[in-house]
Amino acid sequence: MSNPLSQLKAECRRLLEEALKGLYPDIELPEDRLSRPPTIEMGELSSSLCLQLGPRIGLNPIDLARRVAKEINAASKRLVASAEEKNGYINFQADTRNFSKLVLEAATGDEEYGFLKTDSPERVMVEHTSANPIRPLHIGTARNSVLGDALARIQRKRGHSVEVHFYVDDMGRQVATATYGWRLLGKPEPSGRADEWFGEIYAIVNVLKEVKRLKRELEEAKERGDDERVWRINRELDKYASAANELRERSPLFDELNERMKSEPDPEKGIMELNTEYEKGAPEAKRDVRRLVEHCVRGFEEVLGELDIRFDFWDYEGDLVWSGAVEEAIEALRRTPYTSYEDGALILDCEAVARALGLKERWGINPSYEIPRLVLMRADGTTLYTPRDIAYSIQKFRRVDRVINVIGCDQSLAQLQLRIALAAMGKLELADRQIHYAYEFVRLPEVKMSGRLGRYVTLRELLERAVSLAYEEVSKRSPNLTEDEMRSIARMVGHGAVKYTLLSLDPMKVVVFDWNKALNFEMNSAPFIQYSHARACNILKRAPSRPEPDYSLLNDARERELVLLIAQFPEVFLEACESLKPSGISSYANTLADRFNAFYAALPVIKAEPPGLAGARLMLVDSVRIVLRNALSVLGIEAPERM
Repeated sequence: MSNPLSQLKAECRRLLEEALKGLYPDIELPEDRLSRPPTIEMGELSSSLCLQLGPRIGLNPIDLARRVAKEINAASKRLVASAEEKNGYINFQADTRNFSKLVLEAATGDEEYGFLKTDSPERVMVEHTSANPIRPLHIGTARNSVLGDALARIQRKRGHSVEVHFYVDDMGRQVATATYGWRLLGKPEPSGRADEWFGEIYAIVNVLKEVKRLKRELEEAKERGDDERVWRINRELDKYASAANELRERSPLFDELNERMKSEPDPEKGIMELNTEYEKGAPEAKRDVRRLVEHCVRGFEEVLGELDIRFDFWDYEGDLVWSGAVEEAIEALRRTPYTSYEDGALILDCEAVARALGLKERWGINPSYEIPRLVLMRADGTTLYTPRDIAYSIQKFRRVDRVINVIGCDQSLAQLQLRIALAAMGKLELADRQIHYAYEFVRLPEVKMSGRLGRYVTLRELLERAVSLAYEEVSKRSPNLTEDEMRSIARMVGHGAVKYTLLSLDPMKVVVFDWNKALNFEMNSAPFIQYSHARACNILKRAPSRPEPDYSLLNDARERELVLLIAQFPEVFLEACESLKPSGISSYANTLADRFNAFYAALPVIKAEPPGLAGARLMLVDSVRIVLRNALSVLGIEAPERM
């Protein structure tokens, strides 16, 4: 695959090395990281090598840089036009004709331009979303899905064999809570969207259960005369009472569940019994829980499918437990010197493992951090989430070489303990090759979300609003489009706006979702980039012909800036792949769109004179089109040809 910028860099390094060796034959040259000068007028690339070498050979770096620039052999240049000293740096000006021809013909000659292929392809698993199947996916979960999808797309384009997995967490108190409530209702078929319907059941049961518990504790506190405790419980009760009123107004299920739960002596006990039965594989519990979970999973699949986010495998936690894999993993850990029993529970001493195997130094963990212990098995013989995840990780590595787990930063300790457990079992290499891709959460300023209280903005609602707002904008800007065209473009723009907002920041920064920014057609948004792509398509469609390009005429700073940006895309893609940062691609695409709009606003394309200039500018526009489309595609965003 073509990487024009690497060819320009290679020539600059060769010219530097030849000049320096000519002046100082015995000198040892350090690695030179070529960078971009502050402005394109100063050149395409800059070297700080003389700043490093000057003091070593007793020369002022500025004097050394001047000598080196004069020594550079003009006859051996192809992509470089000139080399000049500036404040001790050597700035290289690219040869307009040769470099522009190399870049633009590389971009337009390959529909996959930019996607550098690896020489060492791996089998990679990306596990993402993996939301609890007890409520619909919401805006917070969407960041996980969009990040995971982008990571998988980037890895595939790099040439790796990628599997995308969803770990269905069908065990635990939350799923048992939803199933318990459904049973109270007589297990009816869901009404409307199943995931939203079961989400209401879960929230109602949880709220009513907590109200019941708090009222009992309130009476006990009053009997003891504990005024401070009474005050705190009343405050908590107010919160749940408010949530109960919201749920009553919203859901026709509330009153029926409320009546049925009044006759339940201990809902918490019933939920825990159901949870235990399911983990032990009791037939009725298995049938009921799995039926509920599969309803929710189909809802996830449907809404994520609208965003073209798909999974190769849905892995059920229950299947993992019933297969005996969790029991085997716990038994392997029990045989290590790092476990002990406390009050009947099996505990892993994570700090002892880390010290014995040098994991803190190996993984860059603060030496003073005391890693908490991990409960592998409760006294009643049931397991928790992380021990099951240990067995799941071992299973993953039977299929792939590298694992990327996209999981919120609130699970950082659990993910660390998981890797430590693998190391304790003698699987240190697997622990090294398992990446916790952490991310911060999403805030909608107007909503305080809580799944337990039934307060969240569903992903469906978010997408519907995004498409509606995009439709308003598209219909204003392009009233001549047909209704079908406007709706199709609005869907692409609305979905793109949501994805770009969730991808454009570093994953460890909180996203504050702002509709005005997400759907801004003028700057730093998917609609802005999509609009730039559509503009490029429109220019190319309107061109009556493609004159033979004369690349030597692309001398304007805006043209040279665009050529250099197009040349950078393969390295931007590579960096995003290696560092697992899709935000690098979104930032790059925004910059390219911005520079393209500045170029188009200032310079004619189709009517440029002479014809050779028009031909070269059309090649430039076509290259921008291809790169914007490719950059958006690895972010999972469509690039409309009309807007």
